[in-house]
Amino acid sequence: MKPLKTKISITLDNEIVDKLKELSEQDDRSLSQYINLILKEYLKKKQTKTLDIY
Repeated sequence: MKPLKTKISITLDNEIVDKLKELSEQDDRSLSQYINLILKEYLKKKQTKTLDIY
């Protein structure tokens, strides 16, 4: 069975990491969970905008 998640490594600006950590704590999520959630929402919006064009 394939793992449901893939481990990656990225480099972010310190200010972004600090803000993400703050927001993830407020949302009672791990940093990884929070970033995953943000990316899912972004991709969903992006896909909706692409579909709206057609």
